[in-house]
Amino acid sequence: MLGIPLGLLTVNGIEWYAHKHLLHGKGRDRNSRWASHWVHHKEVRRNGFADAMYDPSLLHTFDHERARMEGASLVKAAIVVTPLVFVAPLYTATLYYGAINYWYTHRRAHLDPDWGRRKVPWHFDHHMNSNQNANWCVTKPWFDYIMGTRIISSPDLQESNPLGVRLPGWMEKPLNRLARRLAPGAFEKLDALAAQEKADRDAGRQGYVPEFARDDVPG
Repeated sequence: MLGIPLGLLTVNGIEWYAHKHLLHGKGRDRNSRWASHWVHHKEVRRNGFADAMYDPSLLHTFDHERARMEGASLVKAAIVVTPLVFVAPLYTATLYYGAINYWYTHRRAHLDPDWGRRKVPWHFDHHMNSNQNANWCVTKPWFDYIMGTRIISSPDLQESNPLGVRLPGWMEKPLNRLARRLAPGAFEKLDALAAQEKADRDAGRQGYVPEFARDDVPG
């Protein structure tokens, strides 16, 4: 059974790493295959968190080149880990689940911005904050908390606990107290980053965005 939590952590870590270093890092080069992710950013900011590449019909979603690329990347990742099924079947099954859940969550969030804002506020902040180079996780914010890259735009968009899941109050309150007691520095940084985001918004400052992906540039 240990394979399930390890698989969930692996998936979240891959989300964080691939988003930061591939989609945003290598994607800064306009000629890179990853540059289309910055086009996704441009569309999302122009359309209030929606992206037309996700058609309400799943079949027609794949008519869009960027959607096909995202889906194909997830399928390739699943194929790569398939040999592990012989030694760690639960772990491998959890990785498969992670790929499917990523596709479902990301697609639905940009098809239904209100749902996305409520259910994955960390991803809403990733796109809509003044600093778009943070909040790398999509399905759950775990590695953003671990790596100190969660930037919360406002209290109403802050998840009620670092796990990013709905918990009963009797469980959530002690969990939050324990988290702050165990990692006070991480939460001090979290508060400082939120204050900096507010200051940047108030001043009209924006973090780095490639020229071709700025939402004030036509095309």
